[in-house]
Amino acid sequence: MFSKFYSNKYVWTLLALLFFISAMFFSTQKSKAVPSFARQTGLACNSCHTVFPQLNSFGRNFKLNGYTFTTADVIELKSDDTLSNTSFLKLLKMSPISAMLESSFTHLGKPADGTSNDNVAFPQQLSLFLAGAIAPKLGLFMQITYDDQSGAFGWDNTELRFADNTTIGNSDLVYGLTLNNNPTVQDLWHTTSAWGYPYASSAVAPAPGAATLIDGGLAGQSLGLGAFALWNDLLYAELSVYHSAFQGGSHPYDSTVSGVIQGVAPYWRLALQYQFSNQYISVGTIGLMANTIPTGISGTTNKFTDFGADIQYEMGIGSGSDALSVYGSYIHEKQELDATFASEASQNKTNELNQFKINASYYFLQRLNLTLGYFTTSGSADNILYPSGPVSGNYNGKPDSDGLIAEFGYLPWLNTRFSLQYVMYNKFNGASTNYDGAGRDAAHNNTFYLLTWFMF
Repeated sequence: MFSKFYSNKYVWTLLALLFFISAMFFSTQKSKAVPSFARQTGLACNSCHTVFPQLNSFGRNFKLNGYTFTTADVIELKSDDTLSNTSFLKLLKMSPISAMLESSFTHLGKPADGTSNDNVAFPQQLSLFLAGAIAPKLGLFMQITYDDQSGAFGWDNTELRFADNTTIGNSDLVYGLTLNNNPTVQDLWHTTSAWGYPYASSAVAPAPGAATLIDGGLAGQSLGLGAFALWNDLLYAELSVYHSAFQGGSHPYDSTVSGVIQGVAPYWRLALQYQFSNQYISVGTIGLMANTIPTGISGTTNKFTDFGADIQYEMGIGSGSDALSVYGSYIHEKQELDATFASEASQNKTNELNQFKINASYYFLQRLNLTLGYFTTSGSADNILYPSGPVSGNYNGKPDSDGLIAEFGYLPWLNTRFSLQYVMYNKFNGASTNYDGAGRDAAHNNTFYLLTWFMF
């Protein structure tokens, strides 16, 4: 089956096209990025990114320290005490506003019955950012996004971060607080859901139905407050708690709301990092526990316990050089579905879900990049929780999916990206053939995706 999967004619067509385009477009023209962080720091995008949106070591430190480093002109008011040199006000003279525009083309292996293929989205997504230093030791990353599916603007990834530093013995300590609306949006690494690969994907292609709660399940629907610290540029630790903060619907919440967190949901993050010469490695663990009420604001809950491990490796760090990045993560989720089982909405009272992702990218002079990723989801069979149904159903009640994502990217300028992406499914929602019970195969969801991505 795998030999048939990887010999798919579309795969070879895509690879040939990628190599043709790389030869045609390779150039060495200079470029300069202009989003608000670049304006604030006076540095080009490749000072913080290997290739956007992937952060390098400098970019991780910029985010860790509250997005506050600046070389731009500021309006500042200091105390009269020359010894303390305290700033009471420090406002950037420049605008902290940036924008992002994505447009795309999507072709499916086979469109769903009654729907068209070759979908064009212009824009697929339009985002406005308010991002940068807003006070001494305090910075903001705020995103508001227009989505072509809803046809409206909505609140997107947001973090308010306070950071300071001190010395303990001979070791530096960076510490602070984070207030954000999506577990992992505050993370410094690209192994977690908010900033993980693929960095952009089709909004119209079918996607596997099962995912762990920490993998975007609370995104934009919660508010978290946490404390973090990085000791000796080596050990990072964070502990946060999240509470429901829904956008839209009834406020205060009533019987119409769904998925409310009972109390607070603790989130934790530990990571060890080390940089040597032009190489960098980090290994870490991540977790989330949440009791949620399926419908309404009281009653029996479901308990989700997510525990994960991740690794990140980079080689060739430095402006203008070739670079290699490897990201891997594993998440195990235990689901205690007391409420769902009691309402006969699940076959099992206890289920498990496992997710594994790994991808590797090679960057040629930060202008061309080739990425190959593998993903797999597996878990307990549950015919009620994962019912059959056209396109999005699971005929055998299993949540299992796996496949490859290949992507070629070209950056004529450091804030402009053109990508060709191909998603190949070996298994989708539990099976390779007739996975939905209506005759649809996993390969029918294979997706050819072209993207233009501008940051300005």
